[in-house]
Amino acid sequence: MLLRDHPLMSYRGARNWPPAWIWTDGKERVSARGEIGILIEVRRSVITTNSLFLGMRHQESEYLGCLLFDDPAFCRQIDTILRRHLGRPIVEIGSLELSHTL
Repeated sequence: MLLRDHPLMSYRGARNWPPAWIWTDGKERVSARGEIGILIEVRRSVITTNSLFLGMRHQESEYLGCLLFDDPAFCRQIDTILRRHLGRPIVEIGSLELSHTL
């Protein structure tokens, strides 16, 4: 089971991968969608136990995305997994094998 297809990669019935990306800094303010760029940061929310914030770099700009989860324990697992893959392409991360988390 790939990360992008995992049944727990969702919030209130909506898929959460890939996140919606919001431009935060960089050369050009362009729209970024999908599994693009390189993962540069992972942060757990200090307010809730079910959300992660992801930083991504693409074409000399940086973007922020948010993953919301129904399952806080799975959110913690994904936090650990994503931190191990900092500096990797988002598309590669979406292809990670997560059958062991079922």
